[in-house]
Amino acid sequence: MKKTNFDLYLEQQLKDPEFARRFEEAGEAWDIALQIAALREKAGLSQKELARKLKTSQQNISRLESPSYEGHSLTMLRRVAEVLGATVRVAIEPRSAQRPARSVVAGGQARYRVRRRS
Repeated sequence: MKKTNFDLYLEQQLKDPEFARRFEEAGEAWDIALQIAALREKAGLSQKELARKLKTSQQNISRLESPSYEGHSLTMLRRVAEVLGATVRVAIEPRSAQRPARSVVAGGQARYRVRRRS
């Protein structure tokens, strides 16, 4: 696939360690949001229906599914996972560990990968 101007621009920006770090952090929040939304949709639930099952508001579910939200609590993630028939896994790794490339997924297709620098 031919690289777009955006692909070339992003490639250049990712050479900056600070930009790459912020991009990766944003990707982590994006991943959580996409996973919650995908599991909810697979379960055939609207945000309002999921909220009712969790005894919370639709706005709270919307916030959890927002890629810009970074206030996820383990307690809420576990509650969501339980209702959606999933589990939560968290890993804390030493910075010196070689991490695999992270994918930023849009529309089900991985396009951009970020490799954490040691």
